Amino acid sequence: MVSLNALLVAGTDTEVGKTVLTSALLAYWQQHRPDQAPAVLKPFQSGVGDRELYQRLFFPNTSLEAITPQYFDAPLAPPLAAALEGRSVDLTSAWRSLETATQQHPWVLVEGLGGLGSPVTYELTVADLAAAWHLPVVLVVPVKLGAIAQAIANVALARQNALDLRGIVLNCSQPYTAEQIEQWAPAGLIASLAQTPVLGTLPYLPAPESLTALAAAAANLELEAL
Repeated sequence: MVSLNALLVAGTDTEVGKTVLTSALLAYWQQHRPDQAPAVLKPFQSGVGDRELYQRLFFPNTSLEAITPQYFDAPLAPPLAAALEGRSVDLTSAWRSLETATQQHPWVLVEGLGGLGSPVTYELTVADLAAAWHLPVVLVVPVKLGAIAQAIANVALARQNALDLRGIVLNCSQPYTAEQIEQWAPAGLIASLAQTPVLGTLPYLPAPESLTALAAAAANLELEAL
């Protein structure tokens, strides 16, 4: 497969902040660099959630099917959710959607599911798919106890699959203090162990759908690394 102008927003697990980072990047580019604003693609979604948010906040004239070509009702891993519906995950359809998006926009933000080790099919993980699709990756790590080990494990998986890991972004799901952030997810230690730059920390956003707040959060990241 040829390389496309896209970036995979991956995470260490589910509910770690992939959607927050993706939304922050979308808000930043739409507000500050609209001529280079990306599209968004969540190739696979199980259960109600992100595609509806992206449509409402950023792409009201884009169909849900264009944002998420593979949707399953049950909030389970895609191969399991698909099996409940007598279906299978269609990677070809997802790839074609990515190709179309890159043809219509300067670049594309691709939100992954779960962690890099999460299954996309019965044979492939998110990391496998990123390698097959030649997608550079930014890894979201939640600020919490255990973040260091999760970060290093996912970075190791990225290395195993020879992924182009652009950097790590820490995410605060609660209003943590600077001391808590440093104790639970010390950027210097994570960067040293992972041999990967930490591009910044997303603060807790009490109004997570505020485009101004999202754009401001992204502005504090080392965006040039992406």
